[in-house]
Amino acid sequence: MAKTERESLIVASKVKGYIKEKGCIVSSDAMGALNEKIYKLLDEATDRTKDNKRSTLRPYDF
Repeated sequence: MAKTERESLIVASKVKGYIKEKGCIVSSDAMGALNEKIYKLLDEATDRTKDNKRSTLRPYDF
C-alpha cells in the first residue's frame, strides 16, 4: 500500500536554517520524516484531549 503525502505542517526553510546553525545539513527526505513525527505528536495530543473529555488541547497533552 502506498503512503499518501500529507500536507506539510512545517516551514522547511526555517527548519533547515536551524539545523544549519547547529552545523549540520539536511537530507532530501528528512522534512517528510519530521512532518510525519509532527502529525503523530498532534494525533496523540488530540486523542489525550478527547480521552479527558475536553476539546481544548493544552500544553500538558503533549
